[in-house]
Amino acid sequence: MSNRQTVAAPGLAQTLDPLPAELSAPTRPRVDSVDLLRGLVMVLMALDHTRDFFGTGGLNPRDLGDPALFLTRWITHFCAPVFIFLAGASAWLYGNRGRSVCEVSRYLVTRGFWLMLIEFTVVRLAWIFTLDVSFFSTGVIWVIGASMVVLAALVHLPRWAIAATAIAIIAGHNLFDGLRVEHLGWMGWLWKLLHQPGMNHIGPGTMFYVLYTVVPWVGVMAAGYALGPVLAVRRRLLVRLGLALTAGFIVLRATNLYGDPAPWAMQSTWTATVLSFLNCEKYPASLLFLMMTLGPALLFLAVFADARGQLANWITTFGRTPFLYYVAHLYLIHLLAVVYALAVFGDASVVTGLRMMTKPPGYGLPLPGNYVVWLLVVVSLYPLCRWLAALKQRRREWWWSYL
Repeated sequence: MSNRQTVAAPGLAQTLDPLPAELSAPTRPRVDSVDLLRGLVMVLMALDHTRDFFGTGGLNPRDLGDPALFLTRWITHFCAPVFIFLAGASAWLYGNRGRSVCEVSRYLVTRGFWLMLIEFTVVRLAWIFTLDVSFFSTGVIWVIGASMVVLAALVHLPRWAIAATAIAIIAGHNLFDGLRVEHLGWMGWLWKLLHQPGMNHIGPGTMFYVLYTVVPWVGVMAAGYALGPVLAVRRRLLVRLGLALTAGFIVLRATNLYGDPAPWAMQSTWTATVLSFLNCEKYPASLLFLMMTLGPALLFLAVFADARGQLANWITTFGRTPFLYYVAHLYLIHLLAVVYALAVFGDASVVTGLRMMTKPPGYGLPLPGNYVVWLLVVVSLYPLCRWLAALKQRRREWWWSYL
């Protein structure tokens, strides 16, 4: 981004320095608004994961009677859809730098399988802090990898066909909500992988929980790829699409006819009614969930084209080092949770293995405490991400694109 700094982040300017001028204007062709939006949702993602490790046990983040907790969770709903959509857009940008379709396809396959491997090793260890192999889960890194593998085949189609496929998957997958695993017999495991989250038993004492299903996320990534050419040059189109999706969400949600398995309803207070309206399903992500998040995301992409200043540069730095940030923030949050558990209980095991899913009474910080830990994590990771962002701008080896 430009080195003309006009806006400073209060309280952070003395702690964090923006990238040097020769690095803030990258030599590799990039779309800064993409990096900025990706960085923003990654900062929000750390808030959600901080709540996972430091939140009080037994609380329901979708409780309509607790607006602060609900909105803390709701704002982080933007993370997965935006990140996966931008992964598709980045795949188009990768190919637009003079690479053939076959080269893009090969890159997507190799990086996709690489990310799935990382999910089951490095990321899994960050979540549970144990080498026990009795439980595996498909997280967001896994579904990004799986979607890349599918996109590797789709990129050989015309762009209009990719867009049509994306729309069909995103808009139509809720038609299959009534098809359940129990209807499919021995093929039920495949339906869990594709559409219905659930537990699979893959061997004696080994469980495999599908949290992020392939559908509809592969459609979201394909949509990002199809829209790749307009991200930097068609801001008016982004605004129109963003407004159309946002307005479409409001209208379709109001009807309760289609698009989410759980209808909204009038509540005892207007606040709870609004939250009920926003309470859309993420697992699997419903059509309304995706319209609710991707619509505003397209508007932000258009607005961020003019973003300048230190704060924008700092957030963009995170967006240029997504892999490092994701892995490092999980380990750092979990390490802080271990320190907290030792200080409060004298026992770190309450936040290791599967026990962190059932926190003991008295564990956890109040919501403001979660926000403090979140800010500490984000600020602490900035120097590391800044170092890698600068290094990636100087290096040209092919494997840097995998980090």
